[in-house]
Amino acid sequence: MSEVENQEVVEKVEKAPKAERAERPERDERQAKKFRKPAKKKVCAFCVAGEKTIDYKDVAKIKKYITENGKILPRRQTGVCSYHQRELSNAIKRARNMALLPYIGE
Repeated sequence: MSEVENQEVVEKVEKAPKAERAERPERDERQAKKFRKPAKKKVCAFCVAGEKTIDYKDVAKIKKYITENGKILPRRQTGVCSYHQRELSNAIKRARNMALLPYIGE
């Protein structure tokens, strides 16, 4: 491109209307973020009931701690203490093995 053509391109670009940018509102004007209230700490249902062991034959009690798909729910969802979570997972696995509970959802 020659100098004349370059100059014409530059003039066209300069004459083109510039897109206006919306200004951001000041920090005070923006809505304050709403924080969630901390969740109430869950208490282990087995400790409250005073149970030391969890029986794999008690399907009604164990069924509360598995999902529709048959997965074992984690401690953070159920609120069960670590000792009873280990007992619970073993009981669920034994119940599955004895065909009292399904391995996968129905």
